[in-house]
Amino acid sequence: MRLLKHMKLFVLSLLCCALSISAFAQAIKVEIVQTEDGGYQLLRGGEPYVIRGAGVDGASLEELASYGANSFRTWSIDGGVYPAAELLDKAHKLGMTVSLGLDFARERHGFDYNDPEAVAEQLERTRQSVLAHKDHPALLTWFIGNELNFDFTNPAVYDAVNDVALMIKKIDPNHPVTTTLAGFDKKAMEAVVERAPALDFISFQLYADVVNLPKYIESFGYTGPYMITEWGAVGHWEVFQTKWGAPVETTSSEKASNYAKSYLQAIQPHSKQVIGNYVFLWGQKQERTSTWYGMFLDSGERTEPVDVMNYIWTGQWPENRTPRVSPIGLDGKVAFDNVYLFAGDEYQAALNAVDPDEDNLKFHWEVRKESTATEVGGDLEYVPEVVEGVIDDTSAQNITLTAPKEKGAYRLFAFVYDGNGNAAHANFPFFVK
Repeated sequence: MRLLKHMKLFVLSLLCCALSISAFAQAIKVEIVQTEDGGYQLLRGGEPYVIRGAGVDGASLEELASYGANSFRTWSIDGGVYPAAELLDKAHKLGMTVSLGLDFARERHGFDYNDPEAVAEQLERTRQSVLAHKDHPALLTWFIGNELNFDFTNPAVYDAVNDVALMIKKIDPNHPVTTTLAGFDKKAMEAVVERAPALDFISFQLYADVVNLPKYIESFGYTGPYMITEWGAVGHWEVFQTKWGAPVETTSSEKASNYAKSYLQAIQPHSKQVIGNYVFLWGQKQERTSTWYGMFLDSGERTEPVDVMNYIWTGQWPENRTPRVSPIGLDGKVAFDNVYLFAGDEYQAALNAVDPDEDNLKFHWEVRKESTATEVGGDLEYVPEVVEGVIDDTSAQNITLTAPKEKGAYRLFAFVYDGNGNAAHANFPFFVK
């Protein structure tokens, strides 16, 4: 009987350990305080907390932590690869924090912020999400919606944001609240300042233009704290477009340079107001191309922006570096030359690549139809199909391309792998006559 009793106690203890951390842990208070020099600082548990963060979508949290990050953000409660409860538990075990995104309807998707019943239902859904996760020790801040200003016309959206912020403060006094803005939108800023004073700080999401954000902030006269919650590559709307409307994408090496430039110009020198940042994107997604914004390939390899963020977060480069590439040359031209090819004719394509560690490099080429997606604000896009049989040797460094028979817009992709989980990429839009 005594042995049976001990066995029951042992099983019970195992069951308790298996339960979510959030069932037992207590919230760690997070607050924003003003410093003696007139700036702002984020405190967690009474101690200064410097965010080394990334937006995460599917990539390894363990790897993120190993590269020096201590925080990550989401865009919804349960809309990602893992539900919020599991993400919070994973973060806690890794010693990381999470800025949780709260689902919020967008006007461009048909939501009417003049409909009091719909707004009230959304507030109640949000309240339930906050109640479910507010006491988790890994929680850092709340993000109310994402880029609600994108194509908005009704400023009442920010009345709803303010109501949610007031609700959160009432039931969760331990975590600051923000909303994110696409770009620096003066109309949206005016609406936020006037209609959502309950927010603890404002968050901005800019890409190439992020280097101008401090100037925009100063010109507007905003003196409060803010975060930069998406930054990284040059946006597809910010680059040269071919005559047929295809954006010219930077290589993975050019992207890495822009990450460094953005951090050194827009974030590091402005720590009096910038209380945190989340780089975009620790993961991979299709947005105009499969390589535009993700720091990883869809096959999982790290690209050069990961090296840059490792240095920013730790002051050291990774032991094994990613390959570096130059832009593709096609028919002796560059992508800015608006290259037209004739169906069935052969053309030469070349790529220069080097590896800092002198690893043996492998290559892969493919052609896809050009994306015709018109989605905005990061909405889900389809992945264009691969065009087979138009490259003589897809594993060569330099190739012969036979222009597809069907007239239209295409994109040539080149990938370089070092065999150690690192890769580089470049692509080239062309049009077949």
